[in-house]
Amino acid sequence: MEKMKRLSIACMVLWLVGCASFTPKPLDPGTQQVAFESRSLTSPAVRQFFEHTLDHAITPWPPASWGLARLTLAAYYFQPGLDVAHARSLVAQAGVITAGARPNPTAFASLEYNADAPAGILPWTNGLGIAVPIETAGKRDYRIQQAQHLAQAARLREVDALWQARSRVRSSLLAIYPTEALVQRQRDLQHEIVGLMERRFVVGFSSRPEATEARLALDQATLILQNNQTQRAENLARVAASVGVPGNVIEAVAISFDAFDSLPPVSELPSVEMRRQALLRRPDILAALADYEASQSALQLEIAKQYPDISLGPGYRWDAGEVKWSLGLSLVLPLLNHNQGPVAVAEAQRKKAGAAFLATQARAIAEVEQALAGYRHAARMVDTADALLRNQQEKTRAVSTAYTVGEVDKLMLLSAQYETATAEFARATALIQAQQILGRLEDALRAPLGADRFIPAAERAVSLRQFR
Repeated sequence: MEKMKRLSIACMVLWLVGCASFTPKPLDPGTQQVAFESRSLTSPAVRQFFEHTLDHAITPWPPASWGLARLTLAAYYFQPGLDVAHARSLVAQAGVITAGARPNPTAFASLEYNADAPAGILPWTNGLGIAVPIETAGKRDYRIQQAQHLAQAARLREVDALWQARSRVRSSLLAIYPTEALVQRQRDLQHEIVGLMERRFVVGFSSRPEATEARLALDQATLILQNNQTQRAENLARVAASVGVPGNVIEAVAISFDAFDSLPPVSELPSVEMRRQALLRRPDILAALADYEASQSALQLEIAKQYPDISLGPGYRWDAGEVKWSLGLSLVLPLLNHNQGPVAVAEAQRKKAGAAFLATQARAIAEVEQALAGYRHAARMVDTADALLRNQQEKTRAVSTAYTVGEVDKLMLLSAQYETATAEFARATALIQAQQILGRLEDALRAPLGADRFIPAAERAVSLRQFR
């Protein structure tokens, strides 16, 4: 009896030592808001993060300008959505530990009193036993496989979340591509034209309709300029949101648009085989495939549950001065059902996961084909806009020379300059549209294709969250 007591005490101590303890981590909305408002792109922590990512020192710090690559890294550091994706990955990894846990044995004790015990015989009977559950049919292995596939899917979605962060930074940055100076020049030139037309009308060299038409063109140019300024202010806020910093932080730094100044030729785009390989490596496609494999393991688990688990129950009993040992065996008899319902649900879930995989793959293929077709046309539009701009600039130079020698008047010169500014704006608009389509192609392939092709490898990108 004394040995049994000591064993029980030792088991209790070991159980208490192995238990986890709770550490409260309250969230204070006010504190979090202050922390967000104090974020800075130039802080020492951001510099350390950049140097860890790039694996080299950055001097001088802070950088003179912030382009696509640097703002993407800043988003990797600040964007809270990436913290959510990383937390989901950690939850899935913890699920592997849960799936691999073996069921704990159950201990039980009994105490009986025999009021009719003969004289000289102790009336007390006590016993101690333990029930050891044993899983059968490989249930634990199937459960672990399912959890491992789900953890893999979560890790892949975390990698995809990093790409989505870059995509949001790119699209919001492209939305503030500098066109305001071109629109401002159009407005200023039209203002000069209006002044000239008004003076001509006063001296009788132009009609009122001509002056009114020039005034209407000025009003339209002013409206376009104001709309451009409004959209830029809104899009600056979107850039800040995509990075995960307050709006005033983006407004305070110089933005570089070098990543958008040129387009890759259509001939340099990935071949059919390269596109196929890229689609096979897309994180969201691989995540959908991992989900399907998890559904397969889940079905195997439910089928295995048709076979009952066993519980072994060795026990000890002290009865009226005699020691008695016992060995019990128990199991659930599958008489009323054979787990048909959960098996049917698991089969339906597998079918659903398979359909989701095929839908994800088909959507990716369609995205690539649509972006490729659109990019070819957009690239030709940029070439046409370039040719138009060159011809217009040549015409403006000729008109300027003729104005210098007195062959044409000031109105013709201003009109030529206005047409050149219009051609420059049309070229910028065509470039922005082509870059938007190029961005969609990059998203479809999950690979950078433009001038700025920096992006951390998937394994290193995931480790960045842990570094932070």
